[in-house]
Amino acid sequence: MALRKVLFIVPYPLSKAPSQRFRFEQYFNLLEANEVQIEVQSFLTSENWKIFNQRGKSLGKLLALGSGFIKRIIALFKARRFDFVFIHREATPLGPPVFEWVLAKVLKKKILYDFDDAIWLTDKSNESKLIKLLKWRSKVALICSWSYRVSCGNFFLSSYARNFAKAVIVNPTTIDEVDLNPSPKKDNRVVIGWTGTHSTLKYLKKVESALQTIQMVHPNVDIMVIADKQPRMKLSNLRFVPWNLQTEIDDLKKFDIGLMPLPDDEWANGKCGFKILQYMALGIPAVASPVGVNKQIIENGKNGLLSSSEVEWISQISMLITDQELREVIGSRGREYVLKNYSVASNASTFLSLFE
Repeated sequence: MALRKVLFIVPYPLSKAPSQRFRFEQYFNLLEANEVQIEVQSFLTSENWKIFNQRGKSLGKLLALGSGFIKRIIALFKARRFDFVFIHREATPLGPPVFEWVLAKVLKKKILYDFDDAIWLTDKSNESKLIKLLKWRSKVALICSWSYRVSCGNFFLSSYARNFAKAVIVNPTTIDEVDLNPSPKKDNRVVIGWTGTHSTLKYLKKVESALQTIQMVHPNVDIMVIADKQPRMKLSNLRFVPWNLQTEIDDLKKFDIGLMPLPDDEWANGKCGFKILQYMALGIPAVASPVGVNKQIIENGKNGLLSSSEVEWISQISMLITDQELREVIGSRGREYVLKNYSVASNASTFLSLFE
């Protein structure tokens, strides 16, 4: 591959957001090894990212938005030096795609557009008309139509993108297999775990009743939640662990069973199964809703378990609780599947093809 220069225009500061970390940040060394020079410009600084994750702070959030828009204007002047402009999700969180239009139509830049959620939709049922107007989600179709290539996390997302773009590549969210070695079980307590952000905690609530029943039947069970916000759930032996980049893998290794409940709707069908990929890569058996890409990743009963109803959640999880050997077998098969199909190494050629 000849020398290429790529400007990454991204929403969040580096090493903070899972979508960025596992879709392209972990490929930076690979790009540099293949003579691709990169520069990253995030809309939010690390400090502004903290402000946006707090309640209130209206003035601080307005200043952060203003700072981000100024950075995007600067990016337009920088863009001339680059062969590609890689845009993750959107250039700005509010308003129409003005910056994307200037990059594509005025500066004639080759845009590589990447997304891993159904971002032309929303999962908020009570969203106001003002917020809908400000978010301007119709921009997704326009950016797709202006892009040189579109990188989508799964086939559901790519089928949408193909309505507007000619060159669409399914580029799955992947796991870096380095140092992801399963840890041996140390005691008789069984830890059922979930990891995610505050915006997805509502999905865990879907199985709260099932978990309550499980804890009554199996007193040796603990529930562990890794997130950026403490969950409000009526569960005994519930342990909340604040997400931390430095301890993330060690915290996940404490799980004996990993959960990924989802509703069966369009937004959830756009999900890329990242939670179950994390569990499976660590040899942790996953129990998930049969929604979207989950059905593609998990072969029910072989490398994971799929549960549709409360009865199935209770029976599937209980089966794993009482059978350590089954947990080990399913966990081992899951890890093997992820390393073969959803690891950085297995996806390297697909990712590099974006920059050809």
